[in-house]
Amino acid sequence: MSNPQTADVTLYAYPPSSYCQSVGMMLAECGIVPRVVTVDPFGGSGSIPHPFGAVPVLEDGSFALYETAAILRYLDAAYAGGRFTPAAPHALARMAQVEGIADSQGYRAFVRQVYGERIFAPLEGERPDEAVIAEGMVAARAVLAALEAIAAEGLVLTGSALTLADVHLAPMMGFFAATPEGAAALASHPALSAWFGAIAGRRSYRETSPLGR
Repeated sequence: MSNPQTADVTLYAYPPSSYCQSVGMMLAECGIVPRVVTVDPFGGSGSIPHPFGAVPVLEDGSFALYETAAILRYLDAAYAGGRFTPAAPHALARMAQVEGIADSQGYRAFVRQVYGERIFAPLEGERPDEAVIAEGMVAARAVLAALEAIAAEGLVLTGSALTLADVHLAPMMGFFAATPEGAAALASHPALSAWFGAIAGRRSYRETSPLGR
């Protein structure tokens, strides 16, 4: 990670959010220590400067930005010189593809269905819905297979040359892998498992994870 930078950055975040962890990781990789305003988009605590009441929201001085992918791209361009965005067309396209898979397919299966029911629901005093978990695992296996092929290709998700795809996906994978079902499923995908092991070992991941270090 970079040395701390002086920046007037505020992050509106909900700690148990994989998307908020993604932005936290990126801030850490850029060496920025933000002022964090903790809000709850579900319980209505705190005022969130977002038209849909969601998080994360980043304020850099007078410039406000929401949507995780947009925030990651902004931080990379503004504070990291674009080093987390590949220059090669194929790698750039794969990075965008991974982010799209994560948002359109991965988040619901990994976080909302499997992690949400297996771990988060009991923390809230609720019984896990096994049918939802089973449905999530069916979807998750298809997502893992697609990501395994990309990781094995070696353009992105390498575990060494960090891109925005890593920062976008890793927290979702961490939530999923925190469940017994998720950990077992991930272990059967060698390239993806090696990638996640490398990313989970980064200081930026460990220090921003709401799952413990």
